[in-house]
Amino acid sequence: MDIKEFLEGKSILVTGGTGSFGRQIVSKLVKFQPSRVVVFSRDEKKQQDMVDEFEEYSRFLEFVVGDVRDYARLYEAMKSIDLVYHAAALKQVPNCESHPFEAVRTNVLGAENVRRAAIENEVAAVITISTDKAVKPVNVMGMTKALQERIMLNPISERWGTKFICVRYGNVIGSRGSVIPYFKQRIEKGKFLPITHPRMTRFVLTLKEAVSLVFEATVAGEGGELFVRKMPACYVIDLAKAVSKAVTGRDDYPMREVGIRQGEKIDEVLVSEEEMLRAVEGKTYIVIRPYGVVEKAALTKDLKEYTSNNARMLNEAELISLLKKDGLV
Repeated sequence: MDIKEFLEGKSILVTGGTGSFGRQIVSKLVKFQPSRVVVFSRDEKKQQDMVDEFEEYSRFLEFVVGDVRDYARLYEAMKSIDLVYHAAALKQVPNCESHPFEAVRTNVLGAENVRRAAIENEVAAVITISTDKAVKPVNVMGMTKALQERIMLNPISERWGTKFICVRYGNVIGSRGSVIPYFKQRIEKGKFLPITHPRMTRFVLTLKEAVSLVFEATVAGEGGELFVRKMPACYVIDLAKAVSKAVTGRDDYPMREVGIRQGEKIDEVLVSEEEMLRAVEGKTYIVIRPYGVVEKAALTKDLKEYTSNNARMLNEAELISLLKKDGLV
């Protein structure tokens, strides 16, 4: 069954529906002939922007101002909902480091509110968006997202009939708060590009690829799995060179090493060594099976972690091509 057939006629709610990912998935959902798409977020300005942008779909597109921290509001919004995409989160590493309990309230307590509201309303499935920073976390954002994964994939939830699935991926290029818009802003102002460390690597993913994985998990997920997109990576310094060359045409745009910020890793991990024992490889993604599920894993031969340092590395030319293809430069 393809995603269009799966979603046709369903009532769908998207938490964080006005964020970069939420907006992208809503733009796809409205074309699949659902009965309702409910955009749940706390940003009324961005909601109004989406009302104008998606005016032609107003007959089934609804907007609810609310916060995942508020269980009563979530419970009310989930009435008669078949499927939930949970994308609401505090995602900025420095902000989460500065305000750790705010990250807990949204990413952890908010996830529990979504889980409970979905079960109480007999929602068929919840697909939760996670991040590579949840694997062996060293920062508050990653720690709270790791707890979010555990909350959503708690086997106890399955007793109530709601199916819970997580999707984990790396940095989405061009999303709000990502490094590419930041680099472009500095170039426009004639400022140097700050490089935290010359060896720092990151996974690279487009918004379209992220949404594609979420839809694959929606159709293929049976409940309790964690889907991980297979993706290339790059050195952050090469990404800075690619952005500066694409924008200015220069090979020598000024850069300066500024040191690693609090909570940052040199390399990110998408699948840990322990998770490899439960990992099954597909064509475009890896599925991490629940604990206790007996199945021959396809990734246990050498037990290496899947990191941004051992993934396929994109060079400067490939990065420029990707940025142009996605309309980012």
